[in-house]
Amino acid sequence: MVIGFLVSYKSNLLSLSMRILENHSLQAYNTFGIDYKADFFAVVKSVSELRKLLAEPEFLRLPKLFLGGGSNILLCGDYKGLVVHIDLKGIADLGNGLIKVQAGENWHEFVLWSLNHGYNGIENLSLIPGNTGAAPMQNIGAYGVELKEVFVELEAFHIASEEIHVFDRESCHFGYRESVFKNIHKGAYIILSVTLQLRNDGLVNTTYGVITEVLNQRGIDKPAPKEVSEAVISIRQSKLPDPKEIGNSGSFFKNPVILRATFEEIKKQYADVPSYPVNGREVKVPAAWLIEKAGWKGKRIENYGVHEKQALVLVNYGGAKGEDIYKLAQDIQSSVKVRFGIHLQMEVNVIVS
Repeated sequence: MVIGFLVSYKSNLLSLSMRILENHSLQAYNTFGIDYKADFFAVVKSVSELRKLLAEPEFLRLPKLFLGGGSNILLCGDYKGLVVHIDLKGIADLGNGLIKVQAGENWHEFVLWSLNHGYNGIENLSLIPGNTGAAPMQNIGAYGVELKEVFVELEAFHIASEEIHVFDRESCHFGYRESVFKNIHKGAYIILSVTLQLRNDGLVNTTYGVITEVLNQRGIDKPAPKEVSEAVISIRQSKLPDPKEIGNSGSFFKNPVILRATFEEIKKQYADVPSYPVNGREVKVPAAWLIEKAGWKGKRIENYGVHEKQALVLVNYGGAKGEDIYKLAQDIQSSVKVRFGIHLQMEVNVIVS
């Protein structure tokens, strides 16, 4: 329902163009499908609406949670504060492959837009859930490509000062599923738009083996960007559950980077352990392999568990509580730590109000 403040507050609220809802379900705003509620909820479609909302005296001292596609969060209870859904829309072609995308645009739909307009460079990032505003936060990556490779800059709203700041690639400090917005600037900014440098040369990256396998099966030896995208979509659909059918947030854990010496010790016991070189001293080990070897793949506990086809994905089969999924994640961490001496870092943001 629409929130009803005391009569003295109503004149302030009427200055807002968006509705402010009370005791509103967040189930549709997180891909885990967790049915917790927000004390107050609003959708903003412009920076001016955002400024007006944050200036309302009724909300100044309340905790605030800003949501995009909700693909990288786990809610662990009702939110005792104001939840703001950032719904800024628009894609602008600035010329020469420079594309500015508003934060509320669905990422996968933008990838398809780029292909339909003759651009390439992000086809390997097809079907990654969430909105474009979340893409630079964790430097999304898949099948041999990372966002930072095409990233130019982003605009971000500084909550404390209400100024709009511009971050270029260097100032974002991109790393593996990492950026300044996940550490030193966590919670300080709201990403408004992202500008990327795409290409129209038709060149594709098929170095990730499984893509080549799918293309070979389809009899394609000189793939176009759209064919690479279709191969990636096929691969992801074959092993990852659709959040619309089974609640999940994609990969729950990051692939750990460990010292080569530690890897060699593990290899003595597990000759089949896969790895990817990072540098002379470190290697990356698939978290899914570690989780599976620890016995968690496909494990179901009542209405939640670990997906049967992909051990990196924790799932809500319907009606699960975020606290239960969080406890499962912690149990997996402990199990992998005991067995391999490796700490798995959660990729998902756990929200405890």
